[in-house]
Amino acid sequence: MTRRTVRIAMNGVTGRMGYRQHLVRSILSLREQGGLDLGDGTTLWPEPVLVGRREHALRAMADRHGLEHVSTDLDAVLADPTVEIYFDAQVTSAREESVRKAIAAGKHIYCEKPTATSLDSALELARLATAAGVKHGVVQDKLFLPGLLKLKRLIDGGFFGQILSVRGEFGYWVFEGDWQSAQRPSWNYRSQDGGGIVVDMFPHWEYVLHELFGRVRTVQALTATHIPRRWDEDGKPYDATADDAAYGIFQLDGGAVAQINSSWTVRVNRDELVEFQVDGTHGSAVAGLRDCRVQHRSATPKPVWNPDLPVTEPFRDQWQTVPDNAEFTNGFKSQWELFLRHVVLDEPWQWDLLAGARGVQLAELGLKSSAEGRRLDVPELSL
Repeated sequence: MTRRTVRIAMNGVTGRMGYRQHLVRSILSLREQGGLDLGDGTTLWPEPVLVGRREHALRAMADRHGLEHVSTDLDAVLADPTVEIYFDAQVTSAREESVRKAIAAGKHIYCEKPTATSLDSALELARLATAAGVKHGVVQDKLFLPGLLKLKRLIDGGFFGQILSVRGEFGYWVFEGDWQSAQRPSWNYRSQDGGGIVVDMFPHWEYVLHELFGRVRTVQALTATHIPRRWDEDGKPYDATADDAAYGIFQLDGGAVAQINSSWTVRVNRDELVEFQVDGTHGSAVAGLRDCRVQHRSATPKPVWNPDLPVTEPFRDQWQTVPDNAEFTNGFKSQWELFLRHVVLDEPWQWDLLAGARGVQLAELGLKSSAEGRRLDVPELSL
């Protein structure tokens, strides 16, 4: 077995998502299993180069995990010809400039979403990467969650018949930060710092809807800042200027209608933090992060509305659990494996920077829809 090393500049791994999901549960997990078996007698060995602004934090992280390479000089890392891939998990406002530099340096690009703060910038990144001939990808992790993989299996198997509607509920209560510390960083609630639930979550909803049910054709959204005052990491109060909840309706190719509520100001009364209910002529399903339950039309009960009597039917018990039928690994890791195979073996890949631009587009139009109080068309994008 031949081992090939691929060096990856990982920028932004001191953040929660960059560290937990991308470094620890993806790249380091691949190293723990001995590398990525490419199936041709070669094992791919990912070698991360940790990049960021705080050298002491990077050094501590490297020491914790037995890594060698850290740097606060992005330009020097990008000038290193042994570094093949640039990964970006910084805050969105810092991403565009760094990705531009990486493209100019000829590095393959893999980055978190949103890819930029505006559609024009997101499209420009896609054009630059394509013109440079580098491979490029955007994290679209929810497609690789067990619950959504089971849902995709149902769709591919024709379980639903004609899909009529999709209803999504996402969110949880993020503490204000005064009497209990907030579990999300304060910049998420300041629009001037790139915060807001629309720019964070609408890119997710775009690729989930696009990949599973059809391209989003129109969007109508209403946003809100339900909690206008919060407390930051130092316990200081600040004005929350970004939206903390969004209520969206999306028309899809094929005629289905999707309605998705996103909120950091909702207390959870569902089985998982995100759930999608899909209703079709032949059956329905409710999918979360891990689990998926179905009800076929042949087993659908016939409820009768009668508010004068207590409910006697155990509605939740009338659904059947979809079996795993497979082993599911971490969704971020799964997509990393596919991207690395794309870079090294040129295997097919569809989640590129243009796909990332569609997410930015939907967020931009969602905010515009809310501001103008009207439904907006979502034009199809091209380079």
